[in-house]
Amino acid sequence: MPSTTVNRAGLLPPRLLVLPGVYQPQADTRLLADALAGEDLHPTTEVLEIGTGTGAVALGAARRGAQVTAVDVSRRAVATTRLNALRHHLPLTVLHGDFTTRTRGRRFDLVLANPPYVPSPHTRLPTNGPARAWDAGPDGRLVIDRICASAPALLRPGGVLLMVHSAMCGPENTLKRLAQEGLAGETTLGARVSWGPVLHSRRAWLQERGLSEAGEEQEELVVIRARAL
Repeated sequence: MPSTTVNRAGLLPPRLLVLPGVYQPQADTRLLADALAGEDLHPTTEVLEIGTGTGAVALGAARRGAQVTAVDVSRRAVATTRLNALRHHLPLTVLHGDFTTRTRGRRFDLVLANPPYVPSPHTRLPTNGPARAWDAGPDGRLVIDRICASAPALLRPGGVLLMVHSAMCGPENTLKRLAQEGLAGETTLGARVSWGPVLHSRRAWLQERGLSEAGEEQEELVVIRARAL
């Protein structure tokens, strides 16, 4: 199967393979990697990454000695992550399927997530194709809300959730949801990035829903950090 190669200095692993149809590391990936850099990791730290894509962030945690499990609904993403783990000689457990099913009964010290968060005219999540990596329903929260609801079962006491999403899908709502689930959360890192092709193609629809202003060309991304009490 042909592949492309991402080579970015610093936060992401060098010579990262990206199989066709797999979400390439972008600004949100790097933002999550930045947030991960601020966490203490040890050989006994158990980490879960939800929606691992290429495995870039999961590999960063494994390189620092943590015990890392990465899960993705995309078979191509799972194959990509396994190839990248082999290429970088890093131990990584990679699972295919829904994160709640594949991790049932397990708890982690740190959960990482860069979930789909782009508002979409479709009311359901796509079941195939590259849009699975970004489309998240009319308010962009179909996956975010599932992660919020699942966080108490996934985290050990004192465990931390790091989750990236767009300001379009309401960081304040995420903080409220997490508080309702017994987690203390705050917005930590943020970045403004230029709109990509997907947002440009939905400009009129986003404006109709009040999710963007006329002429808007940048999206605000944030990382929410929440700790299980």
